[in-house]
Amino acid sequence: MIRRNTLFWGIAVAGLLPLGGLLGGCAEEPQDTATGDPNAVTEDPEGMMNGHEGMMEDHDGMMHGCIVDDHECMMEAHGDMMHDMDLGPADATYDLRFIDAMIVHHEGAIVMAEAALENSERDEIIQLATEIISEQEREIAQMQEWREVWYPDAPEEPVMYHEEMGHDMAMSEEMAAAMRMDMDLGPADEEFDLRFINAMILHHEAAVEMAEDLKEKSDRTEMQDLADDIITAQQAEIDQMEAWREEWYDL
Repeated sequence: MIRRNTLFWGIAVAGLLPLGGLLGGCAEEPQDTATGDPNAVTEDPEGMMNGHEGMMEDHDGMMHGCIVDDHECMMEAHGDMMHDMDLGPADATYDLRFIDAMIVHHEGAIVMAEAALENSERDEIIQLATEIISEQEREIAQMQEWREVWYPDAPEEPVMYHEEMGHDMAMSEEMAAAMRMDMDLGPADEEFDLRFINAMILHHEAAVEMAEDLKEKSDRTEMQDLADDIITAQQAEIDQMEAWREEWYDL
């Protein structure tokens, strides 16, 4: 399952290009989950964010050593980071952290799917991209509604869990970019679909792991149903994309 370690999540992919802080927050105001209050603020120990920035720089360096159409390299480079995600304990704000993380993650999938609509000429890829946008926009809207109802006093910016400090904190722009897996899929050339497939498979695999964590820790029926939907739908799309990759590129 998911190994608890380091910061909430440091996953990113080759060609990391920040596309803007869609949901970036102020990292200097961590939130304390010890009381179950998402608005409780604790001091940010000196050096905490420096360590975070160093981890992100190390990870970016690994990922830039790959190209997006080299799936094996990408898998090796991001493998450990994919298992370093930590959605935190099954406490009073677990569902809030999951919602915030998955909304940001879904936004990244939508950006990638929009790039596919612009650059792919295959009907199969265009249909898949359309379905991804429709489904993930629907899930984002549902999660935003739950967030407002279940956590009316939560801060507007998304929150994440800092395992070493043992509390919630505002998600920084760097972590939001990593959560979205911002990347440049490149031009509309003959390899575009391969780059899209490789990147979206990794993106979906991360969502499936997050959903498996949700199934272990959430007591809400709505969240359990969401986890099942994510696992079923995105694993089916992973299987389909792997089949296309083998058929179209003999990989």
